[in-house]
Amino acid sequence: MKSRVLGAVICAILTITFFAGCSKTSTAGSGTASIPNAGVYPDGGHYKAESKSEKPLRIAFLGWANNPFHDEIQKGVEAARTYLAAYNCNVEYVVMGEDITLPYAIAAIENAIAKKYDGFVCIPAFDGTEVPIDKAVDSGMVVVTTVAESTRPSKRLAFYGQNGYDAGTLAGNLIADYMDGSGKLGVITGVLGVTQHEMRKNGSLDYIAKNNPGINAIGVWENNDKAETAYSLTNDMLTANPDLKCIYVTAGGPFGAAKAIQDAGLTGKVGVVGFDWLPDSLKYVASGELISLISQDPFGMGFDTCVMVYNNVVSGIKPESDIIYNEPLVVTPDTLMELVPDYKS
Repeated sequence: MKSRVLGAVICAILTITFFAGCSKTSTAGSGTASIPNAGVYPDGGHYKAESKSEKPLRIAFLGWANNPFHDEIQKGVEAARTYLAAYNCNVEYVVMGEDITLPYAIAAIENAIAKKYDGFVCIPAFDGTEVPIDKAVDSGMVVVTTVAESTRPSKRLAFYGQNGYDAGTLAGNLIADYMDGSGKLGVITGVLGVTQHEMRKNGSLDYIAKNNPGINAIGVWENNDKAETAYSLTNDMLTANPDLKCIYVTAGGPFGAAKAIQDAGLTGKVGVVGFDWLPDSLKYVASGELISLISQDPFGMGFDTCVMVYNNVVSGIKPESDIIYNEPLVVTPDTLMELVPDYKS
């Protein structure tokens, strides 16, 4: 791998991505918020509650439960529940479904409207969810979206998360550098039709097609964010393409692909590029199968979005932008201990 070139590429792409939208900024100090009875402000949060509600409030987070990434988001939501309890607000985590589908998303939003929450955060994921979101806002609810939303505009207060296309472009750079611009690439996406997965897929493949025509993408397969499916798909790809050089996993389950490579004895010969610094994935960064892993701050997606909803309900405060992109960071086997100093194998 051309490490010096790779470092320059990562730096350039992170700079482009960081300034492409309004990036996340810290608006809170450490310790406790500066009002009486404040909850303890957690590490990893970037927004503070600005004032205490005079009446009890109810906020919901409508999330998924199909892979460990969403477990990390739920940790952020649980931190928000503890933190905002001191501000007279109850936060509930609501699972929309174990499988990510448009009907589940619409049903969950409609149910939140029926329960008359003061506001909610959701991961709408699909085009078509803008309709019930607009209905919720028209009913007087505050809505913030995160992770992935419809490509069609809605009346939501803000979107907080990663620029999917730019993240895909970054992944394309990492893939091309590892493959030295040529060879066979397999692509495993999470759920076809989920906007964030599509943008990550398209961002990488567009970059590769434009800049590295020697790379042959042999196909795109769907794993429904399941590591075990990524494992099976990787084995199939390796059997059909013994000269495969890299696998790109756009969403959940990159550690499944990494395990298949390890089990096949191909560590150092076939690499995986994926997303999210989860314990299940970081161990394969340490052992060398996952050659690049891109973060997207799941804790902040859970905590910060709930605080955004709370502040708007209580004080009418709007976030700094209606699109807030967080900064992607890349961990590799060479930078693991530097970027994740508390990592333990």
